[in-house]
Amino acid sequence: MSPETLALAKSPAGAGRTDRSRARARAARNHRLLVHGTRVLLLVGLLGLWEWLARTAVIDPFNFSMPSKIWDQMSQWALHGTPQGPLWEQIWYTLYEALLGWVIGVIGGVVLGIALGRVRFLADVLGPYIKVLNALPRIVLAPIFLIWFGLGPASKVASAVVLVFFPVFFNAFQGAREVDRNLVANSRILGASNRQVTLQVVIPSATSWIFTSLHVSFGFALIGAIVGEYIGATKGLGLLVSASQGTFNAAGVYAAMVILAVVALLAEGLLAFLERRLFRWKPADTAGDR
Repeated sequence: MSPETLALAKSPAGAGRTDRSRARARAARNHRLLVHGTRVLLLVGLLGLWEWLARTAVIDPFNFSMPSKIWDQMSQWALHGTPQGPLWEQIWYTLYEALLGWVIGVIGGVVLGIALGRVRFLADVLGPYIKVLNALPRIVLAPIFLIWFGLGPASKVASAVVLVFFPVFFNAFQGAREVDRNLVANSRILGASNRQVTLQVVIPSATSWIFTSLHVSFGFALIGAIVGEYIGATKGLGLLVSASQGTFNAAGVYAAMVILAVVALLAEGLLAFLERRLFRWKPADTAGDR
């Protein structure tokens, strides 16, 4: 530290700023601890209430099960496997289908969204068709994909793709349309070609819009894979749900849902980490300071 900086820190103004920074950091840390603690207490309270209501027969334990039985079911699957095979294999099978469908849907949505956002003619021609396809209830396409592609992973990947494509497409399209026109005009004045404008101006500007859709789209990919497996499959968490429902095993249904929720939360955490790494230039959320 230079003598000037040291002197500034020791001055009353510098010391005051340092104290305020430390106070803000301490307040933010206390706020995070309070939020996390409240979340844990809320979860424990809800699970405890559920367990008590089921054990006292206020709710039917056969239909609603209870957290202790759900935990026992997950432990049994983890230690002894499921009727369809090891638990990790069912998780990986579903995750593989969801990931593959998510990647294909994201790539297709980004490419087509940027293309239609940049080329007005394409948007005018294909816009009505995309709106019609978006209006279709895409979940009901799962049985059609099952007929087309069979019980293998292809039908589940197709279900995931159609659920992922549209939110990513519309965000990429809107991001391409919302690019600062002055920035595009300045790039053209400097001699940038259409390709350079798209790659170096439009896509970086639309990246924030695209990442917003990625958070929800992976959940859609999991839904597509699970629904496809529920209708017909040889492996996967959706098959576990279907088999548990067929044997009236409510704990098994809830256990599969809990595992699916954990997978979704881990994926969301990974996406949030990647977003923070890519967008370090964005100002941090200051909601807690207001």
